[in-house]
Amino acid sequence: MIDDPHFVSAGNAGPFTLDGTRTYVIGRRNAVVIDPGPDVDSHVRALASRLVDAERVTILLTHGHHDHAGAAEALARTVDAPVWGPRGLESRGVGPVHRTIAEGDEIDTDEGVLRVVHTPGHTREHLCFHWTSRKALFAGDLLLGEGDTTWVAEYPGCVADYLDSLTRVRALEVSVIYPAHGPALRDADAALDRFERHRRRRIEQVAEVLRAYPGAGLEELLDRVYGTGLPSGVRGAAIRSLGALVDFVRGVPGVRAETGDV
Repeated sequence: MIDDPHFVSAGNAGPFTLDGTRTYVIGRRNAVVIDPGPDVDSHVRALASRLVDAERVTILLTHGHHDHAGAAEALARTVDAPVWGPRGLESRGVGPVHRTIAEGDEIDTDEGVLRVVHTPGHTREHLCFHWTSRKALFAGDLLLGEGDTTWVAEYPGCVADYLDSLTRVRALEVSVIYPAHGPALRDADAALDRFERHRRRRIEQVAEVLRAYPGAGLEELLDRVYGTGLPSGVRGAAIRSLGALVDFVRGVPGVRAETGDV
């Protein structure tokens, strides 16, 4: 059995980050750091300690959310490493990004090649990294290590993009998935099926409620789709997620609908 990659936990546990951001370190002499995490001094120091023997370090970003990219600048300065990531990160306040990477690019490490896979949905720029020799995928926030859902509500068309991204990853040769939050997913196909099944079930629920209550606002729809027991701390995020599903179902311009007229 091949050992799992080393990771350093940022310790930022919460309802959206589960046990915290897992920053993966691949390689020893020629190493990459995937998602350096939030800008927390103790986390940057822990990563720098892990990289003390590395002759070359590259920092890779899956996307621009602060719990993934916040420490990029500090870590780059500490270990004298470039930051590589998807286009558009500077507009999120992430920077500097020294090289833009995109679909099909390959990054060498002394533990194998990582191939870039564009997987929009969670964010428009979201990337995964396919560790081809290990049949593994570093998934960022495409999937979480627990449950069956992730945040998909950031931009018009995100739900359709997310479903397409799950399909694209399913076509890769992947046995295990390493998410940025939560434990490894040992059965990649089962995990992809579970997350897709959840999203499509929500789409159907929204479509049914809209047919029955065509004039309902998001607050009413939220209670009818999710129930009235949502914790107050996640209600705002749930409303945004529901709004993205409503746009998908209604076929808002730029958003592909799959459930017919509602």
